[in-house]
Amino acid sequence: MSALQIGDKAPNFTTTAVGGNYGSGTPLSLSDLNGKPVVLYFYPKDDTPGCTTQACGIRDTWKEIKATGVALFGVSIDPVKAHEKFISKFDLPFPLLADTEKAIVSAYGVWVEKSMYGKKYMGTERTTFVIDATGKIATIFPKVKPAEHAGLVLKALKGLPS
Repeated sequence: MSALQIGDKAPNFTTTAVGGNYGSGTPLSLSDLNGKPVVLYFYPKDDTPGCTTQACGIRDTWKEIKATGVALFGVSIDPVKAHEKFISKFDLPFPLLADTEKAIVSAYGVWVEKSMYGKKYMGTERTTFVIDATGKIATIFPKVKPAEHAGLVLKALKGLPS
């Protein structure tokens, strides 16, 4: 499969959403959000330093992000219980998607070979997709830096047609 590009139709998926309006877990498909812009931000693991910085950046700009009318979701391969703890510990106001089967990370091309201390392993690449109201990918932020993430997302959302 070739990498997703700006203008491509965003791959549909069905998974469990936790937090925000989804409470302790509700089935969700991307197609449920047709007609609404969506942000999917993929991150490696709940409650790790970079992922916490990234999530708290979104939390701290949540009012501005929410005002754009977007549906925003953090996506990782962590299970629902881990997401619940992460949301609770850091008071995250937005939902997280549990991709335990790795279907979404695979469909979006962010399940990649990584390397740490010379050891290779498979993991989630920190990448964000902004999807417009028609279901097409409007912006991609590959290998985004956690501390810069919220500002980039907000800027991209302000540039979307209403």
